[in-house]
Amino acid sequence: MTNAPVRTDTLDLIGNTPLVLLSGASEAAGCEIWGKCEFANPGASVKDRAALWIIRDAEARGELKPGGTVVEGTAGNTGIGIALVANALGYKTVIVMPDNQSQEKMDTLRALGAQLVTVPPTKFADPNHFVHTSRRIAEETDNAIWANQFDNVANRRAHIEGTAPEIWEQMEGRVDGFTCAVGTGGTLAGVGMGLKAQDEGVRIALTDPHGAALYNYYANGELKSEGSSVAEGIGQGRITANLEDAPIDDQFRISDEEGLDWVARLLREEGLCLGLSSGINVAGAVALGRKLVAEGHEEPRIATILCDSGFRYLSTLYNAEWLAKKGLPVFDWLGSS
Repeated sequence: MTNAPVRTDTLDLIGNTPLVLLSGASEAAGCEIWGKCEFANPGASVKDRAALWIIRDAEARGELKPGGTVVEGTAGNTGIGIALVANALGYKTVIVMPDNQSQEKMDTLRALGAQLVTVPPTKFADPNHFVHTSRRIAEETDNAIWANQFDNVANRRAHIEGTAPEIWEQMEGRVDGFTCAVGTGGTLAGVGMGLKAQDEGVRIALTDPHGAALYNYYANGELKSEGSSVAEGIGQGRITANLEDAPIDDQFRISDEEGLDWVARLLREEGLCLGLSSGINVAGAVALGRKLVAEGHEEPRIATILCDSGFRYLSTLYNAEWLAKKGLPVFDWLGSS
């Protein structure tokens, strides 16, 4: 007999993802590190949750009507989630992406039937930024909505109402800390708010890549960035609506090299093929675990997000020539470029 759940609606496949104990990270931290397997969502990333909540919210408010179009600017994963949810509900999808994102994401969006628009990467202040471009397209398209994942708080509600309660239940109410990186801020803020509602003592930490401004904001009160990162979908230079009032207790800055080391270890030692954001999250979870241990917490338990599948980055993170060109260490099993 099997206890695998049965679903009568394909959208019910989003969420309720497994939680797994990461043995290597736990050993490194000196405490339990747990990973929420968001790559198990139908669109293979955590962004399926935001896509579902945003579309359902637009329907509930009467903004998204039958036969309508959902337009969004995204690094790729949110677009993939939106395309899948929109297909299931009979909507069309237009996705605007920076043209420096992985080819796999672009190919996936086209395969899902989304109309893909690519633009050069630029600063948020530039009117040609992918977010602003997507807003203009939505305004110019009949019967369309702009998903606005960065400032639409339906995004973080997906994690307040979904991800946080799942983690709390899966860990049987014994959660000492949670951390992840920020793209829109929905996951960190939403899980943080949801877990704090259960226990104010849960430590919520930002894990920021280099090139993002939030580490310095939460550490020193100033939005200031240092360095750069090749990680896709994370790194933020402003306080989005999803991040407003986020209960952040600690902050860590993680380099691409450290994140890649965990990507390599998770694949080589534990058989998990993940993207760089997951590696950065695990590095942050180890840092938070070590900090709680040093402060005297007895056997703390930390959760983080395993954001998406590494199969989405075969042309980048898992390509020796690409890694070498970026000045990053090449995984030994890939050989030299």
